[in-house]
Amino acid sequence: MEPEREDAIRLIAARDPRYKVEAYAFLMEALDFTITRRDQGRKHVSGPELMEGFRDLAVQTFGFLARAVLEEWGIQATDDVGRMVFHMIEEDLLQKTADDRREDFHELFDFAEAFEDGFRASLAKVAL
Repeated sequence: MEPEREDAIRLIAARDPRYKVEAYAFLMEALDFTITRRDQGRKHVSGPELMEGFRDLAVQTFGFLARAVLEEWGIQATDDVGRMVFHMIEEDLLQKTADDRREDFHELFDFAEAFEDGFRASLAKVAL
């Protein structure tokens, strides 16, 4: 991560200690992951699109431990990711459109189900 971005994230984490610096770094990775795997013509990602990519990358990266790792960083629900996104928007680390709202992240899926089912689905793909 570039030093300016890292410094800004450290400031955000200091102001709102619910989320660790690692959570913000992973969120940026998830954003890049989400943009890369879809239509290359569009850069903007909606809340639901970001959460799908976030979930998939967490399962791919951490496997069965995904939920535990995210909880260790303070992320327990999709609303937490939305709060983090808007913290980053406030610091000009991310851009938003006029249509983007915190509510776009509200209760999109249950973490227990998403990460347990997501891990099982990734295992099933490997088994094929």
